[in-house]
Amino acid sequence: MPYYLYIIQSQTDESYYIGTSRDLTERIERHNQGRSKYTKPKRPWNLVYIEEHPDRSSAMKREYANKRRKSKDYLAKLIEKFSSG
Repeated sequence: MPYYLYIIQSQTDESYYIGTSRDLTERIERHNQGRSKYTKPKRPWNLVYIEEHPDRSSAMKREYANKRRKSKDYLAKLIEKFSSG
């Protein structure tokens, strides 16, 4: 079963959150229900980016690589590319 790297964006302050999950629907629901400590105060969240990976390890490596960049511009370009094609 695949794992997903996802990026969600806060409707409150337009910040991004990057995570991984096997079940995206359930995970986004948890964020929007306030069941995640970091994302709770910035609800509601929109899913803006998805990458499918064959396993948890590769999804997490990609998550950490994106988090290390800490660049809102990089994430915006990644999301734009995803949205347009």
